[in-house]
Amino acid sequence: MSQPGYPSASRAPDPAALMAVQARLAEARAREPALEEADIDEVLRVVPGKRVVLAGLWQGRPAIFRMVEPNEVEWQAREWREATRIWPHMQGARYRVAEPLAHLPEVGIMVVERVPGTPLLEHLWSAPPDSRAALMPRAAAWLRRYTDVTEAWRETNTAGWLARAERAAAAQPFARLRGIEADILAHLRQLATMLNGAEWRIAICHGDFHPNNLVLDGERLTGIDLGASSRMPVTKDIARFLAHMGRRGMLPSGQRYLGVDMQGIEAFVETFALTETERTRTLPFFLGIEALIRVENRQMKNGRIRHAQEMYAALRDDLAALTA
Repeated sequence: MSQPGYPSASRAPDPAALMAVQARLAEARAREPALEEADIDEVLRVVPGKRVVLAGLWQGRPAIFRMVEPNEVEWQAREWREATRIWPHMQGARYRVAEPLAHLPEVGIMVVERVPGTPLLEHLWSAPPDSRAALMPRAAAWLRRYTDVTEAWRETNTAGWLARAERAAAAQPFARLRGIEADILAHLRQLATMLNGAEWRIAICHGDFHPNNLVLDGERLTGIDLGASSRMPVTKDIARFLAHMGRRGMLPSGQRYLGVDMQGIEAFVETFALTETERTRTLPFFLGIEALIRVENRQMKNGRIRHAQEMYAALRDDLAALTA
């Protein structure tokens, strides 16, 4: 079962990991007086060597406690800076981020509110199929609200993205996906040439904008997990959202274009007033980048691989038409 404001872990931490967490938490309490009255009673996730996500109460409020290892302290400081930067702009009745509550850098702990609701992708799977597409404009509006205060236009620079995609494609373990990905990569090189001399829209984006990092509670959407936030092309975040659904077979409208939900694309096109270049060059480019950089692994279920193959084949065919 999902915990409100945070997706459930794929599996429970093992006893040894739990003991290590308890020891670290006891040490943190001894060093940080602010933790004396914190009630931390649940381990939600353990990422070995990186962080632990816990839940409890902070000054009487439901809260999430993210405790990081020393090698992640700077990453956490960046997340705290971003959370406090965007919070004044994103605390509305409909579109918001989890409220930052405390940063305790000496013990590597960041505290944010525990958001009530259901992660959006989980909600989409449980919702009646004919109601799903209506949520796409709301997700687009959340991202538009997040990015609109920092948007600017910059000359395109595709080389780094292509290099990243090439490295990831070389690591693809499934032969049935490698051939499709090689074709996608060839089309991305063509799109990169078409984008030479053009501009793309840059902003401080969420950075990991997928549907389970949006929590739905009635009319309210709250964004969580801002640790990957950075200045990047806005269409990269849009592509992340759409591709995350597409490779899992979630197509709210039941129609596919560029491998992902057609009405999902239309919702972002309309909300951001995407230009022709963004619609026909930049967004397709980043959908291809997203397809390649999220490399499948042999622990995934066959259904996930099948959905990925369907998405990538459809993406390849539509990219071929755009670059013909």
